[in-house]
Amino acid sequence: MDTKCSVFIAASVDGFIARIDGDIEWLHRPEYERSVLKGLTYDEFMTTVDALVMGRKTLDKVLSFPEWPYENKRVVVLSHGEVSLPPELRSTVDVVAGDPALIVAQLAAQGLRHLYIDGGQTIQAFLAAGLINEIIITRIPVLLGKGIPLFSQLGDERDLFLIDSAVSDNGFVQSRYQVLA
Repeated sequence: MDTKCSVFIAASVDGFIARIDGDIEWLHRPEYERSVLKGLTYDEFMTTVDALVMGRKTLDKVLSFPEWPYENKRVVVLSHGEVSLPPELRSTVDVVAGDPALIVAQLAAQGLRHLYIDGGQTIQAFLAAGLINEIIITRIPVLLGKGIPLFSQLGDERDLFLIDSAVSDNGFVQSRYQVLA
């Protein structure tokens, strides 16, 4: 059985996942919180995930949150450098370096069947390696003008198949795509 790699991410209408400095507070405006979200919820998605694979910058952002959001989930952090983890996370967070295909193969050999790929550079690397099977993007009704792009202009063309699309009352538009080989 193959291991599935999925992206579940929010982006501005102009394609940015964060401001230039990594700030994501624009995702948490009060007017966004008042609506029931339609489509696949984050909680529903997370029930299907065996582990998260993220880059070092994404880990640093997550560590700045008031609480660790991945309780009971294995997290794999990609980094070629030293990563300092809080003691309480050392049993569930692994730091690895290497080729994305090799990392997926190692995780598959450990019985992990669904990986959540997160972080701009990590998503781009896994997409370039042909490892992403599904992309779920929620477009947030804002133009940031500049920031950290979801997709790089260095990648190859990829065909997508729209699985589902949903529009929420707060203006969020979620599109779920299968990445075609």
